[in-house]
Amino acid sequence: MLPTLPDFRVRQRDYLLEITRAITQELDLDKLLARILRISIEMLAGQAGLIALKKDDGWHVGSAQKIPPALLDYLKPLLAEETVSEFNINELNRMLKSLAYTASRGLLNGVGLPLLAHQQVIGVIFIFRNYSDTFSLNDKRLLRAFADQAASAVYNAQLYGQVTYEKQRLDALLESAADGILILNADHTIERVNSAFQKLYGQPREEITGKAHAEIIRWASDPHGATLEESESEGWPLTPNASLYVEGDLYRPDPPNLPVGVTYAPLFAADNSLRNIFISVRDITHFRTAEQVKSTFISVVSHELRTPVALIKGYASTLRRDDARWDRDVIEDSLMVIEEEADRLSKMIDDLLDASRLQAGGLSLNMNDISIQNLASQLADRFASQAGSRSINTAFPEHFPLISADETRIRQVLTNLISNAIKYAPKGDITISGEARPEQIILCVSDEGPGIDPKDMPHIFDRFYRASESVNKTKGAGLGLYLARAIIEAHNGRMWIDSKSTEGARICFSLPR
Repeated sequence: MLPTLPDFRVRQRDYLLEITRAITQELDLDKLLARILRISIEMLAGQAGLIALKKDDGWHVGSAQKIPPALLDYLKPLLAEETVSEFNINELNRMLKSLAYTASRGLLNGVGLPLLAHQQVIGVIFIFRNYSDTFSLNDKRLLRAFADQAASAVYNAQLYGQVTYEKQRLDALLESAADGILILNADHTIERVNSAFQKLYGQPREEITGKAHAEIIRWASDPHGATLEESESEGWPLTPNASLYVEGDLYRPDPPNLPVGVTYAPLFAADNSLRNIFISVRDITHFRTAEQVKSTFISVVSHELRTPVALIKGYASTLRRDDARWDRDVIEDSLMVIEEEADRLSKMIDDLLDASRLQAGGLSLNMNDISIQNLASQLADRFASQAGSRSINTAFPEHFPLISADETRIRQVLTNLISNAIKYAPKGDITISGEARPEQIILCVSDEGPGIDPKDMPHIFDRFYRASESVNKTKGAGLGLYLARAIIEAHNGRMWIDSKSTEGARICFSLPR
């Protein structure tokens, strides 16, 4: 017959079994510390206790039970003052026992032991009694065995907390990234995808995750650079820093295809085997647009600047010929052409400078009270000769309000709109109308021409954009409406095309009162 253990030994054995279960079951650090402390107090018949953990910036109370508030308030800053490198466990034991003896809440006796994990002190545990009997050697041995188990549990919970934190941080980084992110397994199966890629690709996450890389990253045409499959056939990756970059039009289930730049970066396991491939997918539409704008700028400017220069040079050379005797009318006409082309050249340079200022940070405004009605009437009279048989009319209600604006810039806007109406509407009258509202005024310039082609409307205010029908018919660099809208927006207004206009074109803008 096997001998039976005394009741207290059975109880102690049960406590050790409980902490063992806690090691495998509880990974929440706060709950684990509270559980360890409760078991320790019960096991040693104590009345109070605390666990202090060592962190990079010193010691902190991780859990406390039935410690007098005054003692705990005194203890926390004292622990915080201790540096990890200089801290002495024995000194902490002495300090806490001294505090216990002098406290007014009856903590007369205490025992404390370090929590050791992997030969490193990660914390200390203290148990206090309110009677004078000292802790026996058996008590201390039992606490030692218990502390070893507890230290392992705390260490595991801390590691789990760190892993959880790193995962949460990775999740936050992936979901906040502006670029699309894919994470591949070594076999090219998509393990993870972020929200940005979902939006770029136009499909939900469940339609992407678990698919092969080649099913999702498909090129509508031959890309620039070696693809992942081509690179791997040649031995990629040889090193952890061996990234790949390929650029092209990504095929999407729902058109249109998307211009993207794709970067591949490998992640190796401890045995140097390929574990994951991280993919960054960037929408490069705006880069392509910028390149197109640059190309258009060079083409437009080279043509639009060369033309007036060539005309000026041609007429000037003709007038300087020694073998010709020009009459006064020919000379006047030639000088007029030279002057007009010089003005055109000067305006284009001004527009280019304004466009450059806009890109650099905006336009400066000289604000004053102005009469839009008077300004519209002046411009109508000025352009009357250019309009030929067409009339330029103004339509404003009585007592149209003054507004605060930069007169020179508003004149530039109206000049552009009236000039466009004259150029693009060879027949019919032109009307400048105004409407006063409580918080804003609205001005519109309308003509009776062919109107604006619907396919041109989304781009009509773009830099260097010229409608396809007008490229060969009219002169210009495609900056007028771009600058006009920028000027109005600088005044905190807005400019738009009136889509309700049934005949001709009608462009309107608002300005605050």
